[in-house]
Amino acid sequence: MAIASSTRAPFDRVTLLAAPAVLILCALFLYPFVYGLWLSFAPAAGGALANYHKFFADPFLYGTIATTLWLALPVTILNLVLAVPVAMRVRLMHSQRLLTTILVLPITLGVVLIAQGLLTYLGPQGWFNRALMTLGLVSHPVRLVHDYWGVFLSLFITGFPFTFLLTLSHVSGIDPALEQAAATLGANARQRFFRVILPLLAPGLAIAFCLSFVQAFSVFPSAILLGAPAGPTRVISIAAYQAAFEDFDYSMASAIAMIMGGVQLAIIAAVLGLRGLAYRGPAGGGKG
Repeated sequence: MAIASSTRAPFDRVTLLAAPAVLILCALFLYPFVYGLWLSFAPAAGGALANYHKFFADPFLYGTIATTLWLALPVTILNLVLAVPVAMRVRLMHSQRLLTTILVLPITLGVVLIAQGLLTYLGPQGWFNRALMTLGLVSHPVRLVHDYWGVFLSLFITGFPFTFLLTLSHVSGIDPALEQAAATLGANARQRFFRVILPLLAPGLAIAFCLSFVQAFSVFPSAILLGAPAGPTRVISIAAYQAAFEDFDYSMASAIAMIMGGVQLAIIAAVLGLRGLAYRGPAGGGKG
């Protein structure tokens, strides 16, 4: 009886410590989601599905899904494509910490400061356009902000460091002996990457893609400050904001937020489904 009570005591302590964490998790995530879902089915007028019917019946509303995807997917893919070779190079450098710190600086600045900087440098009266006009390369300012490319640049600058750090953690977790073994068997650098590194890296890249995509899909400040909120960069988060704080229709805003989450979940499920086709074995377990 003494042994049973002593072995059961640690489990009781773990349970007591886990209980507050579960309550906090429910308070921060579960309750807002359930409340938002319920609110989306409680419109001011019409049936339970009136908000969803209104969204998909209005091209100005449902078109925001394609607009957001057209921003989030290319940026996420570009970040991932560039992060892999940079991570492969950085992992071999002695100054890895310094380079990592430099690349992380955009995250610490924040979206608003980056947007302000882009307006200063790339705006019609910015330094970049002034330099082009002074050199006689253009006769009038090149439009790089308040359109698609302004938001694209902002998402790239803020998203690449995050994607890079995730990719670097997975690249660093691959055993270098595997690549060396392939080299001794006559595989060149291209063959070693596509036949050894990439299959082992694929599961980690899938996770990095999902997290980077969610970050890019929820774009809001950049689309307002650097884009055209009523035109080519009217993303779905702007539609939710207008429903909540301009039309004061919180039920509709909740429905748009649920649709936004549903689109993200569909993309993530597809990517994780493809991840299951990648190699999974004892050599594929890296960091993260």
